[in-house]
Amino acid sequence: MADQPQKDERYKARQQKIKAEVDARVDAAQEEKGLFLIITGNGKGKSTSGFGTIARAVGHGQKCGVGQFIKGTWACGERNLLEQNGVDFAVMATGFTWETQNKEADTAAAQETWAACKQMLADDQYDVVLLDELTYMVTYGYVELDEVVEAIANRPPMQSVVVTGRGAHRTLIEMADTVSEVRNVKHAFESGVKARQGVDW
Repeated sequence: MADQPQKDERYKARQQKIKAEVDARVDAAQEEKGLFLIITGNGKGKSTSGFGTIARAVGHGQKCGVGQFIKGTWACGERNLLEQNGVDFAVMATGFTWETQNKEADTAAAQETWAACKQMLADDQYDVVLLDELTYMVTYGYVELDEVVEAIANRPPMQSVVVTGRGAHRTLIEMADTVSEVRNVKHAFESGVKARQGVDW
């Protein structure tokens, strides 16, 4: 059995190899631009991740905006915090579409929120813009896919955009720089546990 100094030496050699590989990849990544990120999938945490990105950017003193679709009538802990720190919000006031059951009203609300989002996407003062639950608006036809593609493609070059929601359209996935899929393994709600303030909303 190898003694401790030999184990330590092998560990050090492995870590040096990993460091060399990471350093080479860092050196090769020289392009600087705003990123387009998508967080999709059927698991919990997509919006949470998007808001985490906004919080991170705010922590670095960056200007951020949020377009919040679907959940607009809920109390939102993230909004309570981030608005106090200079983050601009455009909120779809009708809330969950399965609650309103009124496509005309939902479409009008979505279009109003999307109009505010397009202004953010055209403004180079915004470093990061979160379009929370936008994927549903495209799926339902409340917001045209072509409009979304055009607005994101023509945004200021250093502006980053985060889109969240289930079922992200393949066109958006193809144009995104980074795509993460959140997979549902287990959810408390499926066992009859109520959503909890501060954790779920």
